[in-house]
Amino acid sequence: MRVLILALLAATSAHHADAARGATGIQQLAWLQGCWESSSPTRIVEEQWTAPRGRSMVGLSRTVRGDELVTYELVVIRERGDRLVYVAHPSGQPSAEFLSTSLSEGSVVFENPGHDFPQRIGYRRQGPSLGAWIEGTKDGQARRVEFPYRRAACPGD
Repeated sequence: MRVLILALLAATSAHHADAARGATGIQQLAWLQGCWESSSPTRIVEEQWTAPRGRSMVGLSRTVRGDELVTYELVVIRERGDRLVYVAHPSGQPSAEFLSTSLSEGSVVFENPGHDFPQRIGYRRQGPSLGAWIEGTKDGQARRVEFPYRRAACPGD
């Protein structure tokens, strides 16, 4: 019986891995769905991503210091032709679009060279963790900000 269970688990894992490799469009970002958190002694950054559906994903983020909301953002990632577009709606700022320039299993980079800062946004799945970053030039200086996220329980779970 134990051998049968192990064989079934192996077959299921191989099927899911093959399905992920064969994913196209927004389905390639299924690894991003769920809740993520980055915390330090001075702030908490949370991101929550919906499952890919309707050729899109929706993400919400907020940064909190103490009991104060510092920033928040709504993001929609959707298919546009053979690329993905990251449409950011940050608090207190105009919306901005970033097009995918790199997409592989567990990693994605979006760019908008004409945007003030950032010009690039990236996500990389690292096992149970998620590395996110923004980078570009600000006031003539190269700048990169990293967000080391860990999986968090989603509200209501």
